[in-house]
This record gives sequence, structure tokens and C-alpha cells, in this order.
Amino acid sequence: MLDREKIENAPGKILGRLHGDKVIWSIVLILTLVSILVIYSSSSTLAFKRNTTNFSILLGQLKYTCLGFVALYACYKIPIRWYRYLAAPSLIVTIFFLLATVMFGSEINGAVRGLRFGSMTFQPSELAKVTVVLYLARIIEVSKLETFKEYLIKIGVPIGIVILLIAYGSISMALIICIITFTILIVTGIKWSYIFKTILIATTAVVLLIAIHLIFPSFLKRLDTATGRIERFFKSNDNENNTKELTREEIQKIEDENLQENMARLAVKSGKLFGKGPGKSTQRFILPHPYSDFAYSTIIEEYGLLLGLFVMFCYIWLMFGCVSLSKRCKTVFSSVTVGGIGFAITLQAFLHIMVNVGILPITGHTLPVISLGGSSLVIILASFGVILSISRTKEIATAKANIKDKTEVENISDSNDSDITDNEQS
Repeated sequence: MLDREKIENAPGKILGRLHGDKVIWSIVLILTLVSILVIYSSSSTLAFKRNTTNFSILLGQLKYTCLGFVALYACYKIPIRWYRYLAAPSLIVTIFFLLATVMFGSEINGAVRGLRFGSMTFQPSELAKVTVVLYLARIIEVSKLETFKEYLIKIGVPIGIVILLIAYGSISMALIICIITFTILIVTGIKWSYIFKTILIATTAVVLLIAIHLIFPSFLKRLDTATGRIERFFKSNDNENNTKELTREEIQKIEDENLQENMARLAVKSGKLFGKGPGKSTQRFILPHPYSDFAYSTIIEEYGLLLGLFVMFCYIWLMFGCVSLSKRCKTVFSSVTVGGIGFAITLQAFLHIMVNVGILPITGHTLPVISLGGSSLVIILASFGVILSISRTKEIATAKANIKDKTEVENISDSNDSDITDNEQS
């Protein structure tokens, strides 16, 4: 019989309170702490609009953070086989919510993106980033996709529906789903002929949608917003080099149109190496959303380039951790799920960062975990729970494999852990 000391010292520390990749756990906690700093110091304008205080807004953020950690822990404890079972149903539920959003959704920052439930607004597009990854992981695992027709029915049509419904409220979010999908298809070795045909179909669909929009301008309102932002972005860059050819009135008009981008860049430039100090940001009074869409600008302005680079490193660290875990997974589903969710979080983070430093036009995406959030924060933390569930599976399965008397370990493991070895091999 193995004594308790030997079991506790076994690889993976089966009796530890929390299993899973310690790097990922650390990143979640670090980003949460940064979020507390940023939200408290950058929410002055929001507090004024709501006739409340910064501390009250921080308490709201902490409430959703707590709910998010509850969701994270719940997802962390769910056996992997349940994610397999729920992959397809979860995508169907997502499509249902997206349809409901198109028909009955409430407006968020000028776009119909969410469903309002009391005081909380739920954005199905945030859920779609996770459910699309789970669905693709399951389909790629169980289907050989020997013909393009099978590929189109099982992947092309359902994912296409999700992307079209999301595009109604957010063109940039639809593009993110496209990037995530194509990345997964390429990495998992889907036939290039399928991918090229998909691109051809997608291009045709985009041209058709633009043609319909030109005839019926109200058909896809966000298309004008997206094209306008791109046009202003490139025009602004051109005009910076040709200001001598413009009148004062033309320059002022351009500056007014690009106020958000210019203030974000100014915040980044003025932060320098160590920042102005907590709560000493000046651009937070001008930027429309310094606590969400421009959270990274606030980080650099108040805490300096050092913290900004550290935050960026955390997301890179997360991606490398997910890639490493993905390579160690023995099943396609686990590998694709970890890599796909990790890539989705990192992609959104770097899109946010590149917008804030002036590399990309405004997209309206928040900084994962750090930005002020409600349901979106809960969903992001829950997606971390899915990654940690798979990491927990690997850790405990490895520990069991290195202990001679497996029966003794199984007797002291909880019921969820007893399913893990089977899950990983199923």
C-alpha cells in the first residue's frame, strides 16, 4: 500500500487543490490583478455618466470576476468527454442566440450585438469564439471529411451561418471567427482544395452581401462603419505626411474624425517608460472607452511601457503554454480545443493592442480579462476553465501512470478525476 506522503509527492500532485498548467493559472491571476488596477483608475468618466463612483464600478467588475472564476472552476472540473458531447449542441444554442440578437437584440456602442437580461447584456458573439472551436475540434476528430460535400455540410454551412449572423452586429468579430476557423483548418491538415474552395465561396458571399447592401443600405449597417474606419485610418496616415497641402479647417476636420485614434496614440506616447502614475491619466477624460476598448492605452499612460510590455508578454506566454499543452495531448479534440481557444484569446488581445498603438484601425475589441466586462468576462474566464480542464486531465493521467499502485490512487481521487484517463483515450 502507498502511504499518503508518497501519493502527495507523486508527479502531478494529485492531492493538490488545483491541478493543471500552473503557467495558465498564473496568467489568469496576473491579468485579473492588472484589471483591478486599470478599471479603478480609468472609470472616472463612466462613473460621472452613471452618477456613481470609481469604487462602485470596481465592485461591479469584481462581481463579474467572481462569477467568472466560478464559471472557470466549473468548466475546469467538467470531464473532457462532456465537452465532446456538448460541442454540436453548444453551436446550435449559439446560432439560436445570434438569431435572437439579430431580431430582438439591444444596441451596444452603436451596434446590435447583445441580448439584454435585466441589467446584464449577453453578447452571443463572445460565446461563439468558444463554441466554434469546440465544434471544429469534435468534427475534425470524428469525421474523415473525404468529400468536399461532407466538409461543406459539417463545417462550411454551420460555421458560415455563425459568421453571417455575427457580421450583422460586428464585421471585425466575424473576421476574427474566420481567422480562427481557417487557422484550425490549416493546422489540422484539412485538404487545401477544400480551403481554397471555401475562400472562393466566402469571397462570392462577401461580394453578394456588398451588392445587396448597396441596393438596401440598411441591410448591413456595420459594413459602412467598418469601411469608414478603414478609410479614415489610411487617410489619417497619408495626411500626416501631407499636412502642408491641407487648410486649417481640413486638418481640424480630420483630427475630429480621428479623435479616438489620436488620443490613444497620445496616451501611449505620454506614458513613457514608467508612466504618469496610478490615476494620473489625462486621456481617460477624452477617450470614449478608456476602461474597455482603449484599456491598453490606459495601462501604458499610467503604468508605463514596462507594464505594457509585461501584459503583452503574458498573452504571448499564454499562447506558448497552450501550444505546448496542445502538442502533449493524445487526442485531436483536446489538442484542437486547447490550441484554438488559446489562439482566440491571444488574437483578440493583440488586435486590441495593435489598435491602441495605432497599427490597425479601430475594431472595438476589448483586452481579454483586463477590460471592463460583464458576460464577456465570464465567458473568457470560463474558456480558461476549458483549457485547464484538459491540462488537469493530462497532469493527473501522467501522475497515475507513474504510480505503481494505481488502485490506491483511484480510491482517493474524486469522481471527476476517475473519468479522466478514459476521457483522454476515448
